[in-house]
Amino acid sequence: MGLFNFGKKKEKKAETPSCCCNGNSKVFESSESSCFCAGESCKITSIKVLGAGCKSCHEQYENVKSAIKVMELPVEVEYITDMEKVMAYGVMSMPAIVVNEKIVSMGKVLKAADVEKLLHKLGY
Repeated sequence: MGLFNFGKKKEKKAETPSCCCNGNSKVFESSESSCFCAGESCKITSIKVLGAGCKSCHEQYENVKSAIKVMELPVEVEYITDMEKVMAYGVMSMPAIVVNEKIVSMGKVLKAADVEKLLHKLGY
């Protein structure tokens, strides 16, 4: 019955660290979190909200700013409305959130609590 993949064993997915360095750092002395680089390369250096300047994009920008304030992260949130810059990221639906030059959310307005959860999920 190999026709419908019956009887085949399922492959196990390898668990990857929830750290932005993916465990490739040489420092392995993190006791509290699941990050292996002890925070050296896992710091947020930039957060950008990409949008067209509409109400929902402004709302997303304010929600990201309030989440950063609650998390007490020392980073400025940049709001980009220049469509050439937005298209350079390859974003087709806005608003979008970019953390350390990686698109982490697009096409929906996240509440401040959801932004916090997203950043924690990313390992920040």
